Amino acid sequence: MNPEEDRGAEMAWPEAPVMGMGLYWDDVRVGQRFQTLGRTVTEADISMFVAATGMVEEMFTNLEYIKSASRMGARPVPGALVYCIAEGLLMQSTMQRTGIAFLECDLKILKPTLAGDTLHVRAEVVQARATSKPGCGLMRTMNHVVNQRGEVVATYNPLRMVKGRPS
Repeated sequence: MNPEEDRGAEMAWPEAPVMGMGLYWDDVRVGQRFQTLGRTVTEADISMFVAATGMVEEMFTNLEYIKSASRMGARPVPGALVYCIAEGLLMQSTMQRTGIAFLECDLKILKPTLAGDTLHVRAEVVQARATSKPGCGLMRTMNHVVNQRGEVVATYNPLRMVKGRPS
């Protein structure tokens, strides 16, 4: 292609669909399932999260204490960080430009997550319905945060206000 053809091709891009867009409440069905990509939790992730939140418990900050006193024998990931990583994975794959509000959830931490574990989220739509507000719906999923061994380390069921498909 010559440079003139390249410029013409670039001008056509606004007509192309944007990939990675979130789910609209009226495009999902109860029982629909999906899974996110995975993400490994690093020592740096833990350090930055603990510093940013002030969760300076020795269990997260003192490696010598962890070696001598922890039943896990390795640096644990705060449950709040496990939840935040799960939400980040979902943001990247299901909520871009469609999420309006996070309303509530019940969170359960079931097993420890350790530095070096790789997490992904398995989600099932359990509610999707219109609201009285035009163009909006409520969507609830049941989310299972799963490690590289296939163990469910956390569950939560967020209720979100989500955009409907544009008319």
